[in-house]
Amino acid sequence: MELSRSLVAAKAREYRENEPLDTVEREQIETLPAAFASGEYGRRDAAWVVRWYYRRFLGDYPDRERRAAEEAFRENDFEAVRAAIADAVAATDAATGLDRLTDLDAVDVPVASAFLAFIEPDEYVVVGPRVWATLREAGELDRSYPDPPSVPAYEDYLERCRALADRFDCDLPSLYRALWRLASSE
Repeated sequence: MELSRSLVAAKAREYRENEPLDTVEREQIETLPAAFASGEYGRRDAAWVVRWYYRRFLGDYPDRERRAAEEAFRENDFEAVRAAIADAVAATDAATGLDRLTDLDAVDVPVASAFLAFIEPDEYVVVGPRVWATLREAGELDRSYPDPPSVPAYEDYLERCRALADRFDCDLPSLYRALWRLASSE
């Protein structure tokens, strides 16, 4: 498979038209960055990011693991969650934001990348096995998905995604949506 500007645009459009979580994702991309930056959000807003990460698979993610992660995140002291998010908002690079977020229970690099993507969607993109595999199949990544990915692996992935978004003149959320749909059409 070869990625192109027209393919990315078509698949991102297909995502909007077919993915059941598209509307709520768009609403959250519009509201969460400002809420996280100002600190004016509640426990449920932060927990939504964790729920979204697992539930976007629409049942393809093992239910027991999903529930365990969601419950473990809810057990975090909310002030610790607020501090981690504030530090991620203030971070000037992915590594710092990821490191701080992964201090929380149930937040590994993939879930932390989801937080970053909702903190600053123009700078960060969520990582996971599905979109990673799409990039690898397109020849954009050299190795299989490292399960779980390390901070340096995320930085490599992010660099590749940023370069592709620049090449295809699209934003990172659109690139992510296109990669997600490309994976679902295989």
